[in-house]
Amino acid sequence: MPTFTLSAILMTLAAAIALPAAAKAQGAELPAISRSGHVEANGLRYYYEIRGEGEPLLLLHGGLGSIDMFRPILPALAAKRQVIGIDLQGHGRTRLGTRPIRLEAIGADLAVVLAALGYDKVDVLGYSFGGGAAFQLAVQHPDKVRRLVMVSAGYAQDGFYPEMLPMQTQVGAAMAEHMKDTPMYKSYVAVAPDPGEFPRLLDAMGELMRQPYDFSADVAKLTMPVMLVYGDSDMYRPEHIVKFYQLLGGGLRDAGWQREHMARNRLAILPGRTHYDIFLAPELVATVLPFLDGAQQAADWKGAAGK
Repeated sequence: MPTFTLSAILMTLAAAIALPAAAKAQGAELPAISRSGHVEANGLRYYYEIRGEGEPLLLLHGGLGSIDMFRPILPALAAKRQVIGIDLQGHGRTRLGTRPIRLEAIGADLAVVLAALGYDKVDVLGYSFGGGAAFQLAVQHPDKVRRLVMVSAGYAQDGFYPEMLPMQTQVGAAMAEHMKDTPMYKSYVAVAPDPGEFPRLLDAMGELMRQPYDFSADVAKLTMPVMLVYGDSDMYRPEHIVKFYQLLGGGLRDAGWQREHMARNRLAILPGRTHYDIFLAPELVATVLPFLDGAQQAADWKGAAGK
């Protein structure tokens, strides 16, 4: 992976580690864990932790991260929702196991975990790698997902800028030794059941990223309301973002004077955000919660004019 890309990721994770202290200083306390442990699913033991009260929200982290990467925004989410955080295969407190990392398999695993925890239906928010897992859960088990938010995640490999693809192919165990002084490695070893698996995790994630994929045919299987969220300087091409929204039925025509032609699904572009910092953006919470709550915050011109 070229130095500038790796540096961007590492700087972001360093910020993610530092920001919880800033949030605490502003009075945003992280709710205590009410339940935690491991659930077995298809040969893996997934770690989970639950915080807050309210409608259940499954929260899925990005690649080479863990539940902890959401700590800067967890207080705001858990203040409104019961947040179910899960460390995905090989990440955080969940062991890698022996099978390849595949989004389709993880999506199937998540359905098992939710059932074991007693949830029939949840809202889901997934970022990047976690967004892909959330997509697969929703495609395979639409009855289990009430609303879906995908943050900085695409539906096909060609959604990335072309220069990103060679970078992704270089991810592997050879990087491990050079990463030992980085926040990424240190956050991993702080919680991993076997820190020595880090090189294997890099190999497994690199192998995943070298697999071509195109899930466009599965988009139509998303029967629940969907919101797509990206930064205006994301790693996904704007054309891909728009196409994804169009596959969901949005961006095909004017909404109409009375919103009569407005699509059910939503697209949000956060200004000044990139793939590497959108997951810790305070405005992400303000953007997704109204959608997850099913709120319609539309002002009427006639009503506004009459005031």
